[in-house]
Amino acid sequence: MTLRASAAAAVLAATALLGLAPQAAAAAPEPQPQAATAENRAAAAQAATAPDTLATLSRFFAREGRVAAAAAQPRIEGEAIPVNHLSPDFVAGRAGASVARLEFLASKAVSSDGQQAALWTARTKTGWQVVNIATGDDEFRYARLGAAKLPGGTVFREPQIDAWYVAGGDRVLPLDEDAVRAVGAAGTTLGAYRARVVEAYGDKLPGSPYAGRGAAGGFAEPEGSDSGPGTAPGVLPAGAGAGVLALAGAGVLALAGAGVLLRRSRRRAAP
Repeated sequence: MTLRASAAAAVLAATALLGLAPQAAAAAPEPQPQAATAENRAAAAQAATAPDTLATLSRFFAREGRVAAAAAQPRIEGEAIPVNHLSPDFVAGRAGASVARLEFLASKAVSSDGQQAALWTARTKTGWQVVNIATGDDEFRYARLGAAKLPGGTVFREPQIDAWYVAGGDRVLPLDEDAVRAVGAAGTTLGAYRARVVEAYGDKLPGSPYAGRGAAGGFAEPEGSDSGPGTAPGVLPAGAGAGVLALAGAGVLALAGAGVLLRRSRRRAAP
C-alpha cells in the first residue's frame, strides 16, 4: 500500500510551492465534455506541456528532496487519457444515464529519476487547465487493466471508496481490492451495481439535505486516518461542474459545487 499525495494537499497548502492552484481557483467550474475528442486531447496536451506546467512539475518532483528541481527535467509521455468517475445521474436513475462520466483528462509526467505523476486537466471557463498533480500512475495503470479485462469497456472510479472498475454491456468488473470488496471478485450486473450505489449515495446527491448542510463540500478525517501529517487540504475547481456525489470515507475526493477538496489518499495495488 502507498500513499498518493495531491500537489494541492501535500505541497501547495503547506508551502505555496506550486503555482497551479491560484490560476485554477480563478476559473469557475465548467461541465466537462461527454467524450475525450481529439480536440480535447490536444488542448489537454497543450496545457500539460506548457513551460509553466513543466516548471511546476520540476518543483513537484523535487518536493521531498529526491531530485533537485533543476535536474528533474520532467517530460510528458503519451497522450492524455480520459478519466471517468461514477455518474450522479446514474445513481439518480436518470433515463439513459451512463454508469460513469468524464471528470478530467490525465497526462503522464515522468522525472529524470523515474518518479511518475498524473497531470489532471479539465475544461474551465477560461480554457483547458491543469487543476491537480497527483503522484503515481493509477489512471494509466487501471486504463490498461480495464482494457485487458474487458476490451471496449469503460474504466471508471468510484471516488467515495477509491474503487476502480470496468463496465461493459451488463457487467461491472473490479480492477482493485476496493472494488472486489464492493462487488466481489467476479463482478456484478449493472443493475445490481446501481442498486448498491443508490443505497450508498442516493441520499447524498446534489440538492439533497445532505448536500444542503454543506456535507458534500468536505469532511473531517476520522480518527485513525492515515492521511498523514502536514496534509492540509487545498481547494481547486471541479472541472466536473455543478457537483457530484458526496463522500463516504476518508482519503477520497469530495467533488461538490465550487470545488474539489483534495487530500492525500490511500492507494492500493491492483490485483
